[in-house]
Amino acid sequence: MSEEKKKSSVQVKKAAGAKKKAAPKKVVSKKKKPAALSTNGYVPNLFKEYQDDIVSSLRMKLHLKNNFEVPRVEKISLNIGMGNAKDEKAALEHAVDDLTTISGQKAVITRAKKAISNFKLRIGDPVGCRVTLRHWMMYEFLERLVSIALPRVRDFSGFSVKSFDGRGSFNFGIEEQIVFPEIDYDKIDRIRGLDITLVTTANDDEGGYELLKALGFPFREKDPFKREVQNVEEVA
Repeated sequence: MSEEKKKSSVQVKKAAGAKKKAAPKKVVSKKKKPAALSTNGYVPNLFKEYQDDIVSSLRMKLHLKNNFEVPRVEKISLNIGMGNAKDEKAALEHAVDDLTTISGQKAVITRAKKAISNFKLRIGDPVGCRVTLRHWMMYEFLERLVSIALPRVRDFSGFSVKSFDGRGSFNFGIEEQIVFPEIDYDKIDRIRGLDITLVTTANDDEGGYELLKALGFPFREKDPFKREVQNVEEVA
């Protein structure tokens, strides 16, 4: 009986080993690149200009040691705030459609994080919509904004340097969404504005100013940071 048990155990081990060898190999699936990065070789013109010309000129102007210290645009945030979004759902849907058309990326609804009794606002109530652009879509939006949308703004005389937040990021607002040619004037329900925030990797406002000026942003003041330095030297 002991010999039969030994033979049966050996046969079971051989069968188990055969099953292990016959087991198919696991297929490792390659991770797909995000839609913003998979451009099939396409590179926006503004990004080419930034890499070819702007990086070297900013490095010389800001006295930086290498190209990695040169400031760049990290992301762009577009936001439409609506106080009556809870009561007018149709207006909120139109705002989402407008922001999606302007940015080329699906807008998401922003909701209240705090309850405010004076405004009859509860946690989770819709208050507007927003979009965050990165990579190629960010540079494409910048190119359309500087070359097409801003020249169509009424009585536009340039941006103010005071719109910087002290850490290189720039904030401004547009009163009418119809300055973007993607918006069909006959299909909108009302005129609404949007807030735009450009987040840069600059450490101060001077680096952010030089970066946006090189990208084509029009400013009212000419070299405001250099003037402040000259005035300090004259007083001393």
